[in-house]
Amino acid sequence: MKFALDPFTILFTTTLTCAVLAVAMYSMHMSFRREVAGVGHWAGGLLCMVGAGGLFLSRGTLPDEVALPAANTCLMWGIGLSMVGTRRFFGVPPGWTIFHAVWVLELAAILWWLLAEPNFPRRATAFSFLVAVFYADQLRLVWRYRTPHFTSWFFGILLALQVVNVLTRGVAAMFISGEAADLMQRSPLVNVYLALANFMTLLMTVAFLMLATRKLQKILEQRSTHDPLTGVLNRRGFLQCFSGVRARQQRHDAPLALMAIDLDLFKAINDQHGHAQGDKVLVHVAAVVLRSVRQCDFVARFGGEEFVVLLPDTALPHAQQLAQRIQSQLHECQQPGLPACTISIGIAGQQTSGESLDSLLSRADAALYRAKENGRNRTEIAAHTPLAA
Repeated sequence: MKFALDPFTILFTTTLTCAVLAVAMYSMHMSFRREVAGVGHWAGGLLCMVGAGGLFLSRGTLPDEVALPAANTCLMWGIGLSMVGTRRFFGVPPGWTIFHAVWVLELAAILWWLLAEPNFPRRATAFSFLVAVFYADQLRLVWRYRTPHFTSWFFGILLALQVVNVLTRGVAAMFISGEAADLMQRSPLVNVYLALANFMTLLMTVAFLMLATRKLQKILEQRSTHDPLTGVLNRRGFLQCFSGVRARQQRHDAPLALMAIDLDLFKAINDQHGHAQGDKVLVHVAAVVLRSVRQCDFVARFGGEEFVVLLPDTALPHAQQLAQRIQSQLHECQQPGLPACTISIGIAGQQTSGESLDSLLSRADAALYRAKENGRNRTEIAAHTPLAA
């Protein structure tokens, strides 16, 4: 006895599952629309697929002249919106021109070969090759922005299999027989296509949800370790970086320096120009510091107007040169419309590989306060102090 899948059962199950996934997608969209783009378009696409499934299942109740064009167009919208969502997710233009061009061509082909010149093989071929455009575009984006993580490869493999699947149906309809591509017929090719096309659609939705969840996780992790205003590390992120740097320094016995930076008379800037302008000044100073340091250095915001810079493999003379360069860059890169500002800097070099961060920060802060007392807009080097036994 030959085993054959029931097309109506598969369509009903897939339609119901798409409705559940649409709710999950929409919930994520409402909660994190600013953090993760494209999820809302995927939710809309799933709803279109639900509509397509309902229209396909209504064949026999509605005339084919109505049900088939409407169902295929809804299905094309659903797959096209997933393409738009994937484009939005990766930060590229949504591709509405491609979307509208493909579904309009698909509708014209369906209507012509259904009403004017009835020809099922040509309808199936046109639909298959046109829908492959949407999947191929997403595959291109996933390949371009791929990461080593499993979710990226999983999504890409599913898209590639779906492209092969729909093209195989189109080729079968064109060169083998129209019945081989008719989803209402029970044949081995239809069984394979139905199983892959429907379940792969669900798997791709799950894969995209995995991508969106991973991106959201990275955003939340960054928020926990970075200052939201300036984008540099916060205290927690700095402590994590220091632990890693210290472990490497102890293994190689390399020098380590720490720089404490404070804006001069920042309270006066806030009082005279407002806190909004004060925030812009902080962002500007952070940007100048980031441009001046190396990629291996770590910049953090510790307080209202205080920044800390960790300098691995850096002796005091080089740290002092960097401090002078930062002050010079801040003077030369003054932005129009922003109040002028200067900074005072205190520098401490690690006395031994066992010196704690608290000790290093305390000595750098003492040098910073000395720079303030000696006239501001200057750099002071921390004196060596006896370490506790």
